[in-house]
Amino acid sequence: QVQLVESGGGMVQAGGSLRLSCAASGRTFSTGVMAWFRQAPGKEREFVATIRWSAGITAYANSVKGRFTISRDNAKNTVYLQMNSLKPEDTAIYYCAADPRGATARPEEYDYWGQGNQVTVSS
Repeated sequence: QVQLVESGGGMVQAGGSLRLSCAASGRTFSTGVMAWFRQAPGKEREFVATIRWSAGITAYANSVKGRFTISRDNAKNTVYLQMNSLKPEDTAIYYCAADPRGATARPEEYDYWGQGNQVTVSS
């Protein structure tokens, strides 16, 4: 059974930085896809970024491109989301997810989720 445990997050002023971590366990994570999503109050869960374990290929939502960086440490089975130049509109609960069945940017394709971490950006 895949388990995802998130850490990091918190509160920061606009323009600041935060880093989220997602430690995965339950199988060997040398293949497959990991993703970050976020959900703001009253809004649907939205795609943020993905990374492939093997080749490290990444993809980003337009809203975070150039500001956020997803990376992975295969030895630690951990994926990171470095968030720079944060804006108030980045405020949300951030979730990591693993092993999509299909399209990697659709949250309904994922069965495994972290517990979620609140990120709050004040203006």
